[in-house]
Amino acid sequence: MGVLDVGSNTVHLLLVDAHYGAAPIPASKHKAQMRLAEHINAAGNVDQTLVDSLISFIQEGQELAEDRGATEIIAFATSAIRDAGNGEAVIAEIRERTGIAIDVLSGDDEARLTFLAVRRWFGWSSGRLLVMDIGGGSLELAAGSDEEPDVAISLPLGAGRMTRDFISTDPAAPGEIKELRKHARALIAESIGPLRRSAPPMLSAATSKTFKQLARIAGAPPTSDGMHARRRLKSSDVRQLVTLLSGLSAAERAKLPGVSAGRSGQLLAGAIVAEAAMDLLEVEELDVCPWALREGVILRRMDALTP
Repeated sequence: MGVLDVGSNTVHLLLVDAHYGAAPIPASKHKAQMRLAEHINAAGNVDQTLVDSLISFIQEGQELAEDRGATEIIAFATSAIRDAGNGEAVIAEIRERTGIAIDVLSGDDEARLTFLAVRRWFGWSSGRLLVMDIGGGSLELAAGSDEEPDVAISLPLGAGRMTRDFISTDPAAPGEIKELRKHARALIAESIGPLRRSAPPMLSAATSKTFKQLARIAGAPPTSDGMHARRRLKSSDVRQLVTLLSGLSAAERAKLPGVSAGRSGQLLAGAIVAEAAMDLLEVEELDVCPWALREGVILRRMDALTP
């Protein structure tokens, strides 16, 4: 099975060996950093050059999937396409030129499917879960005791979006950081009432590149240690990292362990959002989960198959 993820930062095709009742096993992947959200013009539309590049990538991915024996490709898009004024037209053009039907997920869909992946990864013994995910365009928060969260929240606080909206200098100016922090905390504070009123979690977990990179800088095991190595991130570490990253340029951040050059420019904004979410939800420590939205989409598809 192939899963095509048209995200705000990266377009990613993941090929997995998947069947009912089993964990999806990665077989191959093909990705490109297209930064869709940065190719939205003044009218709020995705430009045609980016659409052509996206279609070219999908066609390459179709060839790879065929060569690897994939029998199905599931495709979905997140906030960049969801927010674009011509998002529906882009989806229609992709379908016409490639035959691929892309499902545009809502923010709640993202939160719920990510929660499903985290639940399956940690299992029932983890009890009530709180899950955080910071993408390029949005922050997802979800909590619950079952596979379906009873609270799911999506906020426009993605690392890429916040960088574009608030940071114009490199390193970031103190005033920019202050305004970003104020905005993030205000938006989270006014939205998390349902989470505050629900039962406290037994386990708090996080997914996404932002949390993985922050955890790696704070001393978590490297990728080479495998996906089963336990990785944690403390709120005290995040506070220290916000201070550290605030004084570094994007190029300097890229030299930190686990930080890629393509993501280094967004990492400060992501750290500020992470700090705000952990602080306002009184989370002292997060377990970083290797599964996220893509795996949630796969698992939901597998659940629909007759064993």
